Amino acid sequence: MLGYYEGFPENPQKTAFFTFSISNKRLQQTLIQTLYEINGKSFDLQEVSDPSIPNCTVIFEFGIAEENTFNYLDKEENKKLLKVLKKTPFKITDFYCAVRYYKTKNDKKTPLKFDYYMVRFLFENKLLETRIFHERGPEHATPDDIINFIIGRINEKLSRKIVRILEES
Repeated sequence: MLGYYEGFPENPQKTAFFTFSISNKRLQQTLIQTLYEINGKSFDLQEVSDPSIPNCTVIFEFGIAEENTFNYLDKEENKKLLKVLKKTPFKITDFYCAVRYYKTKNDKKTPLKFDYYMVRFLFENKLLETRIFHERGPEHATPDDIINFIIGRINEKLSRKIVRILEES
């Protein structure tokens, strides 16, 4: 089933609840488009989290779940998802997120250990629940950082702050 990963861990490191004031379908379209747009782009670590490493850049790689695997969220996959979403909004969307880190010194990029996350978004009646599981890596960007970065980017795409924090655990 597209968007759902059967093996998603039962005990996420972070769960957060948000309210939103647009339709489920519009929020999901914005989420998918946002992840597609930041996929493979380079950001300063300070844009994502409190920088624990100076002169560090971050590159995100997202994949959308499809049963027991994840498909890289490229142009073709993005188009496929938006087409499916036109017919019926998802109740759950699962993503795999690799966070690549590179330290720059004297114009030379050195790769550092990467972080690997699984992120689940659950949509129901103007309530968004996010669950994030850190699979492995040094956690230069924490689960909080990842969720806040994604939600912040979604809100930037919309005309005003549509998605608001409700509760965290």
